[in-house]
Amino acid sequence: MKTVITYGTFDMFHVGHLRLLERMRELGEQVIVAVSTDEFNALKGKRALVPYEERREIISAIKFVDLVIPECSWEQKERDIAEHAVDVFVMGCDWAGKFDYLSNICRVVYLDRTQGISSSAIKQALILQAAK
Repeated sequence: MKTVITYGTFDMFHVGHLRLLERMRELGEQVIVAVSTDEFNALKGKRALVPYEERREIISAIKFVDLVIPECSWEQKERDIAEHAVDVFVMGCDWAGKFDYLSNICRVVYLDRTQGISSSAIKQALILQAAK
């Protein structure tokens, strides 16, 4: 059985997130998603609008996802890959090249983003709408 993993905040869940998870299922039979905790996001200088527990619950309910784990640090990726016998590490193409160092322990794949949708664009639209 091929195991696939990805990492992300998954704030304001949208169709781009769904399509990423669906494409991951095409790469393997077991899909693991590491959802960034609120504490880890704070270390990255980010703040999710939706709390970690709710984001975790949303991702857990997706039929393409078999396991959700917390993402607490940048360094945990190699440990997670070993612990869960991961075959394929997946990220969006906006991260291209950033995780190539993992290619010595698993296959690294950068998937194209869904055109016209992103959490950043949604947040920006909300800010503009609130300013009116």
